[in-house]
Amino acid sequence: MKQLRACWRGLWLVGITLGLYLTWLFGHLMLSLAPMRRVAWRRRIFRSWSRAACWGLAVHVTVVGEPPRAGAFLVSNHLSYLDIPVLATQLHTVFVSKAEVAGWPLIGPGARAMGTIFLVRERKRDLPDVNRQISTALARGDGVVVFPEGTSTKGDQVLPFRPSLLAPAAEGAHQVHPAVLSYATAPGDPPASLSVCWWGDMPFAPHVAVLLGLERIDARIEFLPERCAHEDRKQLAEKLWAAVNSRFRPIP
Repeated sequence: MKQLRACWRGLWLVGITLGLYLTWLFGHLMLSLAPMRRVAWRRRIFRSWSRAACWGLAVHVTVVGEPPRAGAFLVSNHLSYLDIPVLATQLHTVFVSKAEVAGWPLIGPGARAMGTIFLVRERKRDLPDVNRQISTALARGDGVVVFPEGTSTKGDQVLPFRPSLLAPAAEGAHQVHPAVLSYATAPGDPPASLSVCWWGDMPFAPHVAVLLGLERIDARIEFLPERCAHEDRKQLAEKLWAAVNSRFRPIP
């Protein structure tokens, strides 16, 4: 049963990704002389894909608190590649992601089309360019989501927040919105810490196969009321970590 479910959901995900990518491409070409309408079109397609993907994967999203308005800078703990569509069901935003995602089949081209900002964390010389891209996105009204832990975890703790990608917020006096993500699976399925969270040296393809076969995934987003700002990015990172950690509960 799980294998049949995984197969059907995999086909669904491929189908909606290809279909909405082609839809985005058609609108992108048609709106070549209207850049702001192009941006609005991309946001609409990304939101539609995220909601369709969560529906097809039986991801039930519960929201606590009020999502920030369009154009917000948001940080969250990082648990899985699933974090991106889950957050995008609630936000018009672009994400900062590790550069390897750009090379993933199907997902990479879609991520580039949706405005993802790619980062090679080991190459510190690239950080100024990445931060300029973040500032540009904020200036055109896009929200930006950063996962400042620098890696996804199994949900047992919130790792210290790295301050490097918070420089645009500190220098531009942007308020940063913290959020907390968590997941749970249905009774009888593997625990979320193993089947939803993707961490350490877990191979990607086998993990996706297990996730696709889950009966149900309960995703919870808590948008915290705090609005953190500081001209020093290191102190900003500490304030944001404290806010997220105060509401975080370990995932079984």
